[in-house]
Amino acid sequence: MHVYLPIAEMSISVEAILTLGLCVGFLSGFFGVGGGFLTTPFLMFLGVPPAIAVGTQTSQLVASSVTGVLGHWKNKNVDLKIAGVMLGGGIFGSFIGVFIFKMLQALGQIDVAIRLLYVVLLGTIGTLMLIETTSSFWSKKKKDAQDGQGAEDKPSLVERMKAKMRTWPYKMRFPVSKLHVSVFVPVGIGFIGGVLASILGIGGGFLLVPAMIYFLGMPATLVAGTCLFQIIFTTGFASIMHATANHTVDVVLAALLITGGVIGAQVGVRASKYVSGAKARIFLAVLILGVSLVLAGQLLIAPKELYSLEVRL
Repeated sequence: MHVYLPIAEMSISVEAILTLGLCVGFLSGFFGVGGGFLTTPFLMFLGVPPAIAVGTQTSQLVASSVTGVLGHWKNKNVDLKIAGVMLGGGIFGSFIGVFIFKMLQALGQIDVAIRLLYVVLLGTIGTLMLIETTSSFWSKKKKDAQDGQGAEDKPSLVERMKAKMRTWPYKMRFPVSKLHVSVFVPVGIGFIGGVLASILGIGGGFLLVPAMIYFLGMPATLVAGTCLFQIIFTTGFASIMHATANHTVDVVLAALLITGGVIGAQVGVRASKYVSGAKARIFLAVLILGVSLVLAGQLLIAPKELYSLEVRL
């Protein structure tokens, strides 16, 4: 069955959109990420204009994140204080991102910019995830061998950055996560998430989650729920801005994505208890790299129609 999308000005399969929303919702609950980094490219594969895909995806992220948070809330895995501080940076980042989006749209370069940014971002993240997962076994063996010989480990780049952050001013205590860090760290992480939500239509969880673990030092059990909680408000603000300033939110498309996403998020939260983290990361990394390669192909391969016309009123 097909339905007409009034803002995108096209018809699309209802079953395809519902399935896409279900898969994205599952990723949201399973990994603690918004899932928009896959939804927006797949919407573009289905023929939805990139600007419409980004604007509409932000509204879908709100619903899937709410559903995911409810599951983590029951398990008391949400740090409201850290989420609130991150939200301050996230709202400001969303405002900056929408401004950049509108500027690129006015220049007529938004479609190319979105595709190019996704190729770079997904390609980088997928490669790093694969390297980290596959090399973890070798690094563990190497560390054991060095420990047996009494060798001293050199501090990694992340450890050096964490040591530098400990000297930053305006420190704040977060009792739930048992942290005492500078307020600039969670604000900066939230700002990055806000910019990504506005320009690419993603919650940024695949970047925020590692940052919260390695730079903030949050317990892993609290990261997913806390990240999703702040994503609700960051993407909600970005969705309102896209609807009012850019007119790129298709309500019909958003409703279909939300319907599938709400169901998938709950399934993902339950499934996360039974699947090993290493296998899940490998699967996600391969999927991300595959999407990146398809988008790169669309940019490099000459299209059938070299020119397109657009009527602006």
